[in-house]
Amino acid sequence: MDKYPDQKRAVQYLYPPIDPFDQRMVDVGEGHRIYMEQCGNPNGVPVVVLHGGPGGGCSPAMRRYFDPNVYRVILFDQRGCGRSRPHASVTDNTTWHLVADIERLRTLLDIDDWIVFGGSWGATLALVYAQSHPDRVNRLVLRGVFLATQSELDWFYGGGAGKFWPEQWSKFTALLSEAELSDTISAYNKRLFSGDRATEILYARAWSSWENALASIHSQGTTGESPGEYARAFARLENHYFINNAFLERDGQILDQMDRIAHIPGHIVQGRYDMICPPQAAWNLAQLWPNVELKMVRQAGHALSEPGISAELVRIMDRVAEGVS
Repeated sequence: MDKYPDQKRAVQYLYPPIDPFDQRMVDVGEGHRIYMEQCGNPNGVPVVVLHGGPGGGCSPAMRRYFDPNVYRVILFDQRGCGRSRPHASVTDNTTWHLVADIERLRTLLDIDDWIVFGGSWGATLALVYAQSHPDRVNRLVLRGVFLATQSELDWFYGGGAGKFWPEQWSKFTALLSEAELSDTISAYNKRLFSGDRATEILYARAWSSWENALASIHSQGTTGESPGEYARAFARLENHYFINNAFLERDGQILDQMDRIAHIPGHIVQGRYDMICPPQAAWNLAQLWPNVELKMVRQAGHALSEPGISAELVRIMDRVAEGVS
């Protein structure tokens, strides 16, 4: 019998939540301490989960894609977000700091190499980490691909996605002057780092609402108001990374360096109607990756919780588990 007979109810077929067997704060230097947890089988196949954002943080739901009898699952909150401290800090917080943190965790946990599982910004970070340490990654599992290119930022923050969601785009831009609409990332940056907490939270909630409204294909455009401190961390970190082009040396760097990881097996799960990270990036990536499997999921947007995306990710991890059991 098909384990996932109805993708609309796929969440019911995910593995039950796994209680962590190890939770701790790890000092990674420069005044940062990051939250890390391990769950599943302590002697199982190691897989590190990279959350999105930047700034989103990990959650118990992210444990549910892995057979707890097979996988040793490592999750952590990246610098400045979730339970990591200092909260919402962008000091010494770049892509390269995060890559170093991932390596620090791998070494700390005495893992030789591991599966890297990430979506959205987590997919970006997974690719950069793999290109920096190709000998430490034995497989990549990516969802909702974001390559941190200017064209992707222009799409989401320059009005492209706004043509599909004009009412939500209007709310996002209503807090800006007409002259600022040509560079909304810079305009928001001034307010998110103004030093006035009330202003920062006001603009952080608007920034977060714009993204949250477009995450699911089933969205009606309405979202609940995010808690102020969560929104502030999420928006400040995301804006910090985007205004600095993810701290990459050049536009298109990830695609330019795909030869470094061409040998690594990969899986891409992409929502066909992803309004935040359109499928073109996933397609472009797959064209340069001979060892990848690309799955375009019908009737799916960007969110990890989309039933079709969840079902496909579980299928992939179950197939991998069969190959190593």
